[in-house]
Amino acid sequence: MKLSDLLTEAIDSILSNKVRSGLTLLGIVIGIGSVIGTISIGQGAKSSIESNIQSLGSNLIIVIPGAQRTFSTMAASRGTAQTLTLDDAKAIEKEISDINGVAPIVQRNYQVVAKNKNTRTQVVGTNSFYQKARNVQLEYGSFFTEKDNENLSKVAVLGALAREDLFGSSSNPIGQYIRIQGMNFKVIGVAKEKGGFSVMEDDAIFIPISVAQKFLTGNEYLTSIAVQAKDENSISNVKEEISNLLIKRHNIKSPDLVDFTIFTQADMLTMASSITNTMTILLASIASISLIVGGIGIMNMMFTAVTERTKEIGLRKAIGAKRKDITLQFLSESIMLTFLGGFFGIILGWLLSLAIYFFGGINTKISLSSIFLAFGVSAGIGILFGYWPAQKAAKLNPIEALRYE
Repeated sequence: MKLSDLLTEAIDSILSNKVRSGLTLLGIVIGIGSVIGTISIGQGAKSSIESNIQSLGSNLIIVIPGAQRTFSTMAASRGTAQTLTLDDAKAIEKEISDINGVAPIVQRNYQVVAKNKNTRTQVVGTNSFYQKARNVQLEYGSFFTEKDNENLSKVAVLGALAREDLFGSSSNPIGQYIRIQGMNFKVIGVAKEKGGFSVMEDDAIFIPISVAQKFLTGNEYLTSIAVQAKDENSISNVKEEISNLLIKRHNIKSPDLVDFTIFTQADMLTMASSITNTMTILLASIASISLIVGGIGIMNMMFTAVTERTKEIGLRKAIGAKRKDITLQFLSESIMLTFLGGFFGIILGWLLSLAIYFFGGINTKISLSSIFLAFGVSAGIGILFGYWPAQKAAKLNPIEALRYE
């Protein structure tokens, strides 16, 4: 039987009962649309996370105290171990090749006062290279310099949210003063809002690390060290060199006794991708349940069609139609239904992703692979759930089929 004849007969059969075909089609449309919608959420989340990680800084390597083994515990563990010192940061800057610079970091939460307003926020003591290492863009003023560090200058740069809490979102607080632990700090800069993973930076106040260690923490220990490699190709080598240097400086005799952890942006991206991929698979698996329901609907429709067209099948067999011709006839109807469902399901999934973005504020991204997957799944459902009814039709005895009432 010619392909054109199969397609013509399939279309005629589907259109012969528009309501039943439409309801059967609806199950596939909803299933495919749900799968594409959930995959677009997962892909959008992955893209947003990757963008946020990149916004932390370029070619960034973070060294934190303590032997934490996963990035997920990094934020929670900051400040709980005291193994990194300012001398470690200076040694890294002096002895490690292929780096642009090093930013030692001390951060603690303090109550900060400005005129009649106050907030409890994170105060970050660091050096001038922090601005480049962590990609801090300024809305007003300037970042402090190394001379400010050397002179113990009590100056501060406000994050966007910290500025909003202390002075209001539309104000320019340059030249005004804030109080931290009873000491006045002159505001010399305001950072632009970064959002995403950098929300903690947005709600931070940056001061010279010399001032932070002498007047606030009272010790030389660091919360972390940010190192910027010269390029992406040198990150792994720089990470290994830093590890060897700190092992030597801390007199560590066994790998089990390592008292620091080093993370790169690649490590963060790998872990974030793993989480988002798992989430996407979970959501798509839940949504695919509706595809199974739609497939069962197609099977039910095809069984009904076989029963209704028993005499037609008997007549076709009587005039020479072979089993494979009958099988192909019913399979083509099933596959055409699911392909139509896949097509309209892709449109529904695209509309769902747009609605989620505009009304829910969640980034979504429809990839070409998800569209191909939708069509592949559609064809698979058509073959899987249409084969049994097609086989039943093909195995009918032509004499019994002609006698069927």
